[in-house]
Amino acid sequence: MNEHLAPLFLATLVLCGVASADSSDKPPKDGIILSAPLTHSDWMMHADAPAWGDEGVRRMLEQCKACGWKRVYWRVFDAGRSLYSSKLLDPMKYDTSPAPNCLTSGDLGGVQAPADLVARAMKLDYRGFDTLAAAVKIGHELGLEVHAWMTINEDDHGWGWPSRFSTQHPEYRWVRRDGRSYHSQLSFAFPQVRAYKLALVKEILAYNVDGILLDWIRTGDIRDNPQNEAGVANYGYEAPNVAVFKNKYGVDPHDGDNGDYRWVKVRAEPITEFMRSVRAEVKKHKKVALSAMVHHRWAYRGRVEDGGAIDGSLRGILCDVRTWAREGLVDEMVAAGYYTAGGTPESGYRDLEEETEGRVPLWLYCWVPNTPDEFQHDLALARKMGARQMLFWEADYIAARPAPQREEIMKAMRKALDR
Repeated sequence: MNEHLAPLFLATLVLCGVASADSSDKPPKDGIILSAPLTHSDWMMHADAPAWGDEGVRRMLEQCKACGWKRVYWRVFDAGRSLYSSKLLDPMKYDTSPAPNCLTSGDLGGVQAPADLVARAMKLDYRGFDTLAAAVKIGHELGLEVHAWMTINEDDHGWGWPSRFSTQHPEYRWVRRDGRSYHSQLSFAFPQVRAYKLALVKEILAYNVDGILLDWIRTGDIRDNPQNEAGVANYGYEAPNVAVFKNKYGVDPHDGDNGDYRWVKVRAEPITEFMRSVRAEVKKHKKVALSAMVHHRWAYRGRVEDGGAIDGSLRGILCDVRTWAREGLVDEMVAAGYYTAGGTPESGYRDLEEETEGRVPLWLYCWVPNTPDEFQHDLALARKMGARQMLFWEADYIAARPAPQREEIMKAMRKALDR
């Protein structure tokens, strides 16, 4: 499930046929690649959802190609469940959750889920359908790059779908300063968690994907909001981190400031260590790109009014992107498009550019446009900033646009490829 519920509900209203116009596989002459993430389970909750199985996957990917998108980031996890045939995760099945979830409980951040949406969700059962295998096969037939979108930093998403590993190992979860544990979030401070997450990466690499997008901004169960204190992560007080800090500085981090730079860096190091392991694993697979989605100084998680404002990637989600860039741990990065007051796609981009010291190619995060003019505005901004790629959030949102309007938007995107 996605955080922005209004666009999701809008997207359930309309889903029309795929445009038939041809589009080139080549990026625009200025080098900008058009792309989008795609969540199969979200698309299947549209009022006019595609068929279940390979036929529906083809319809989704054909529409992506008709938009001129060269890369599709296929979501492989839905909360703590899988949308592919995993040995480590249980397959997503909405009506078998062991606990109340965001659909059945009616708790959607104050938004009540429509009954028809709930009914469609309850029909989804991924126990017999490997969406990633279908996406890679069909996407490559269509000339698309298919990258795996891994929400690596969460083990639940909508209050009720925890991962098997988190359920079996509550001792590895995030801990606050006061000793309270999170409901599902797993801490990379534990080597067992790093090994488990790396095993998930290895599963995905076996699918002949063109790349992996590690999404670090999605951070778990909504019952644990807010996850920051004055913009700094309020977790990380797990025993291994506390022990490292005590040994290095001779003091207990519980007695100091949560925002102490030394304490932030200690908490971030296990994630950096995991990234080193992922980089080494990906290098074994030639031509597989490794990208990451992170935060910026105007970001938020959960609801801003509940203290969700985040002070950048390092302090806010303990992702030391500067070190990642210096060590060459990622090929490309994107700053997520969730903004507090004063934040814009340009400021988020520039903040990440500064943090990574210009060492890593960046993408511009964009919402799927409502009009051709909106697309042209975003394209001009991407060119101005020298962005390598535009990431349109999210693929199924194009289906929510009225048919004539949608075709004009798609035409404008395709035309950009032919300049």
